[in-house]
Amino acid sequence: MSQQALDQGSVSASAPDQSEVPERLSLTIEQLAAVSGLTVRNIRAHRERGLLAPPQVRERIGYYGPDHVSRLALIQRLQADGFNLRAIEHLLEQTRAPDQQLLEMGRAVSVPFESEQPQVFTLAELEARFPGELNAQTIARAQQIGLLADLLDGRYEVPVPALLDAAEEAVKLGVSLRHVLANGAKLQEQCRVIAREFVRLFLDDLWKPFAQEGYPEERWSEMTKAVEHLRPLSSKALLGTYQLTMSREVEKAFGRELERLTGRKR
Repeated sequence: MSQQALDQGSVSASAPDQSEVPERLSLTIEQLAAVSGLTVRNIRAHRERGLLAPPQVRERIGYYGPDHVSRLALIQRLQADGFNLRAIEHLLEQTRAPDQQLLEMGRAVSVPFESEQPQVFTLAELEARFPGELNAQTIARAQQIGLLADLLDGRYEVPVPALLDAAEEAVKLGVSLRHVLANGAKLQEQCRVIAREFVRLFLDDLWKPFAQEGYPEERWSEMTKAVEHLRPLSSKALLGTYQLTMSREVEKAFGRELERLTGRKR
């Protein structure tokens, strides 16, 4: 059977009525290309490489179904994440996980953690919030730590508005914006260390044993749920620990200050 006969479904006069074809085998390669956003050439290349299963053949026409759609979606997702085809091939061979499970895991890993929506401000609006504090240096520093993103049209995007609000409140209390931004950079570094610890816990206690078991299919949903819970769980733990630590540090600092003042009075 020729390759052309397999891939010619939507233009062949002998193509069966789509209503007579089971839903799981209802897409010709042209229709699959339209659904997936890939070209027919790319689909053929993936099939030749073994990344995509052959179509089911009915009356000399190849038909593709949901499994093929999921596989192409997975390939696109992995490529967008920076994996080349050889790496994707290796991943699929090693895990042998259902495509849908890998897609769900990918979504769980890459979903944004922050619940806030970014906001956009003009330079004048930012200057109104930080009167006398904004200059080329502080704007550059704010961009460096991710507080601002220059949209190159006179506007700035604030990815996490709550951080801008906190900075504004600190400045209103009398803290310089320069010091606020320096503190923000230190916080980021500390949070990076903490985040790595939580990720390490997940990898060591959950993912590595899962891998050693050969990535059993029935446990993929368990791993996905663990990833989904990792960030909110770490946030709760971090907040609780910070509140406890902050209380202790405030007590110590002001205790020392009171002792100093008392000593002077003596």
